[in-house]
Order: sequence, then C-alpha cells, then structure tokens
Amino acid sequence: MLLCCCLQMAVTWAFCLASWMRTLDTGLRVHQDNLISGSTKTFFPHKEGSPVRQRKPFFERLRRLEEQFQRFQEVTLTHLQDIANNYNVSYNVDVQFQRLTEESRAVALAVNRSQAAVQVDLAHLKTWMRQTKRRGRKVDAKLQALDHALSVKSRQQAWEGKDQIAQQDAVSHLALDVLTLQNTLAHLAHQVRNQSTRLAALEWQLQVANPDTAAQGLILAPNQPVQPGLSSPKLHREKQAFRPPLKHRNPSQDLAATLQGTQKPSSLNSHWASAAAPKDSPHLAWPPQGTGEICNTGPVFVFPNASTENVVFLSPGLLKGLRALSFCSWIRMTSGYLGTLLSYATEENDNKLVLHGRDSLVPGSMHFVIGDPAFRELPLQLLLDRQWHHICVSWTSIQGRYWLYVDRKLVATGSHFREDYEIPPGGSLVLGQEQDSVGGSFDSAEAFVGSMSGLAIWDRVLLPREVANLFIGKELPIGVILTLANVTSVGGFVQRTECPCLEHCP
Repeated sequence: MLLCCCLQMAVTWAFCLASWMRTLDTGLRVHQDNLISGSTKTFFPHKEGSPVRQRKPFFERLRRLEEQFQRFQEVTLTHLQDIANNYNVSYNVDVQFQRLTEESRAVALAVNRSQAAVQVDLAHLKTWMRQTKRRGRKVDAKLQALDHALSVKSRQQAWEGKDQIAQQDAVSHLALDVLTLQNTLAHLAHQVRNQSTRLAALEWQLQVANPDTAAQGLILAPNQPVQPGLSSPKLHREKQAFRPPLKHRNPSQDLAATLQGTQKPSSLNSHWASAAAPKDSPHLAWPPQGTGEICNTGPVFVFPNASTENVVFLSPGLLKGLRALSFCSWIRMTSGYLGTLLSYATEENDNKLVLHGRDSLVPGSMHFVIGDPAFRELPLQLLLDRQWHHICVSWTSIQGRYWLYVDRKLVATGSHFREDYEIPPGGSLVLGQEQDSVGGSFDSAEAFVGSMSGLAIWDRVLLPREVANLFIGKELPIGVILTLANVTSVGGFVQRTECPCLEHCP
C-alpha cells in the first residue's frame, strides 16, 4: 500500500511538472514571437541603441533553455515511463504474491491432510506390526513346542527301539534256555524209563527168588487200596499216567505267548476274571437315549460361514481366578477344519484360555492354550464327519493334568501342562472367534463354522461318570459357572434356534 501511494504521488508530481513545462514553453514561444516582431522595447527599454546585439544573446540563452527543457522533458518522460513500469510490476507482484499466498495455503492444507492420512496409515501399520509380532511369537512358541515334542518323541522311539532289541535278545536267550531245558527233560525222562525197566526186572527177580513172599506183598484184594512204595511199578506207572504228556507242553511257545500277551487265560482264570468283573460297567450300564436322538440340550447357535463378524459374547466372564476347569459342549462341524470354540482374553495376554483351530493346521487338530505360548495339541478328527459329537476338556493346575473326552470316551490325557497356574478373572469371553486383542482383532482363518449347543464351563474337573451323564442327557453336575444362558450379544450371521432334538436342527 505504501508503494502504491508513493507511485501515485510521483505520477501526480510528474503530471504537474509536465503541465508547468508546457505552460513555460507556451510563454517562451509567445515571448519569442514578440521579440521577432520588434516589441523588445517593452522588455528592454534601457537598450534601445543596439537591438540586434541585445537580441542575439537572449535568443542563444533562449535556445539553450529550450534545449535544456527538451532534455529535461525527455528525462522526465523517461522517469515517468519507468515509474509506470514499476507501478505495473508492483501491481503484478501483488497479484503474484496473493496467488502465491493462496497456493501456499492450499499446499499447507494438502500437507495437513497428507500428514493426517500418513498418521492414520502409521497407526494401522503399528497395529498390524503388533499383531504380526504377536502372531510371530505364537508361531515361534508353537514351533519350539513342536520341536520339543518331536525331540521327546524321537528319544522315546529310540528308547523303545532299544527296549525292543533288548526284549528280542532276552526272548532269544530264553528260547535257547527253553530248548536246553527240553533236552534236559527228555534226557531225564529217558533215565526215568530206564530206572522203571530196572525196577521191573528187580521185582521179577524177587518174585522168582521168593514167590510166596512176593505174592503176599504184591497181590492185594480187589477192594484194598494200594499203599505207595518204592517197589511198586504199578503206582509209578499210574503217576506217570496222571502227568500231562510232554508233547502237549511246549515251554518255548508258552513263554513267547506270555511275553507277547497273546496267551489266553485258562478256564479257571477266565472264570475268576468273569466273576471279578463289575456287572455295572460304565460303558454298558447307561441306557441309550431313545433311538439315538440327542434331546433337551437347550438353544442351538449356528455359525454359517467363516466371517469375522460371526461371534457370540458371554458375560460376565470369569469372576474369579481358576486353577481347574472343565468345558463341555455338543459340536457339529460343517467345514473341513476345526475353528475356534472358545477364546478368553485379558489385557495382559490375549490367549489366557483358548480352544482353537485354523485352516492351516492338520485337519482335525485343535490347540488347547492356557496362558500363551503354552499349549497342547488335541486330536479331534472324529468331529469332521459333520455329525453331532459331545466333547469335554478338563484341566487342573495340580501336576498340570488334562483330559479330553469325545462322546464320553477318553481319547487324550497328559500332565505337566501349566502346573500351579491360575487363569485370572476380568477378561473377555467369546465363542466362535479367536481374539488377538480384548474383544476384537478376529481372523476368518480361525473362525468356527458349524453349530454348538449345551455348552457349559465348570470351575473343577469333571469325573468320568459325570461326563457320561452329560452325554446321555442327565442334569448338569454341580459347580457350573457359565452356560449359553450367559450369552449377551450375537454378532454377524449367527442364528439362535430352539430344537427339541439336535438331529432335527437345520
């Protein structure tokens, strides 16, 4: 603004100067004309005697003054043109400055927007990196556990191979010993037969030497019992007759059968074994449910696909720490792999208690996780036939024992799994998804696809007869802390249905 005011003042001053110069030029021209026409007396009355000499210096000065005026006029015009050009340049500079100001504002807005977008992308990248690190730790822990299991299994196989070799050597040595004993027994039998022949010959000689005494000592009444004596060949033959024949007694075969566990018990042992066997065995005493139907299990939750939105929330979660638990439910799988049945996450660890599988694991394999990264792999291939099955998983911190039942049959057990460990309370408990953060970060590869019913959780280990009672539809054992009645939210495409019997559910 100050520059514009200065330019305006300079232009005004230049126009005033030009007007004054034009007025002076006009006056000089009029004065020159008057001088030429002889009117110089008016201006110079005291030099009337020499008008020519007086006009000549005046014209020269007038000419010089005119030349100076023309130069001054040219310089003035040049300065005015420069001022006008500078004014135009300054105006263009203002316009360009305003344009640059607007462009800088637009650039600043674009930079702010790009910074916000970059910050959002960085936040997503950080979250993805944390999840990737967490999953990497899980994979590393699982690989370490698998490596440890493989090493233990290889050592066990090596020990079993050594034991088998030692057993084979022992069997071969025993077979040699048996053969030696057989030869010894055959030799003894031959000697016994020779001794019998000699005794018979001696008795015959005795009868020939003293027939009366021999007759009295050897001939007995028909009803009189025979008294045993060393000189009685009849008694010796009877004893030999009561012994089992040697051809029916093969010690080597009996020993091999005993070592291999293939020899059948005798009739007497079988009799006592049948008498000692319980008459109310758990596998036979439970009556079947009608014609194989599974009824009165409560609501059925159907997970139709592997969407990350298909989830069921249970509340409240665990109200107290658990040092033992049992999880039982009716399950029907409709996919080719086992998804996540149960996931319990806390702020400290998102895998405090998980029963999950994924499409990249071995079909029918499920990981039982307590306090990640510790886990055990459970064999559940039976669940892949798209039929209803009843499963129960129990664990106790005492010696880290755990049990897996499928259709009331014990299919897996172990120990030293999270000994003296306590599952803390206050976490998030969901069904059908595996939590990578509390209440979220689900993965479709670990989603459960199928149906579940009759789910319940206990704060203790169930006994085998209690598991069998659940399978045949009896009432829930005591100590239950959570059931499907604690469902508070159902997400995605999960459907809740009521079916009198599970076989009639869609």
